[in-house]
Amino acid sequence: MKRILSLPYHGRDLEDLRAGDEVVIFGTLYVGRDQVHKRLKALIDSKGKLPFLFEGNGIYYMGPSPAPEGYVIGAAGPTTSQRMDPFSPLLIANGLKLMVGKGPRSNEVKAAIKSYKGAYLQAFGGCGALYSNAIKKVEMVAFPELGPEALLRLEIEDFPAICAIDSRGDAII
Repeated sequence: MKRILSLPYHGRDLEDLRAGDEVVIFGTLYVGRDQVHKRLKALIDSKGKLPFLFEGNGIYYMGPSPAPEGYVIGAAGPTTSQRMDPFSPLLIANGLKLMVGKGPRSNEVKAAIKSYKGAYLQAFGGCGALYSNAIKKVEMVAFPELGPEALLRLEIEDFPAICAIDSRGDAII
């Protein structure tokens, strides 16, 4: 089934997704990879202030490239999600229930997604140009010293994905 997901999401939006659903995302999506996850974990551990509200928002595991002249971003394809697995259960438990990336997830992440009623969406590898066209605006949020691994906020339209793990723990990967 094809689903439209507006971000930030509300209420049971993620619980309505089923493994295998085509999902088209609109709205605000954050970008963070392993170094951002490591810093978010440290902030949670120290009871520090997080740079964005987890509840209602999602994070995209993206490997950006520099923006060519006239574009807001270069290729913006997904990166391997497993690198975030050591940090993801803690972030999920603290409200970050929506993740977008590529590849399989650990049993611990799958269990956290099920326990906290989250979702993992699979983006299409090799489609960096497609995803860059869906990105309308890019803003630095935190950790600029990380360069391309900094925490970013994207405004997106018509961003395609597949629900790979749903809130019931059903998975297609």
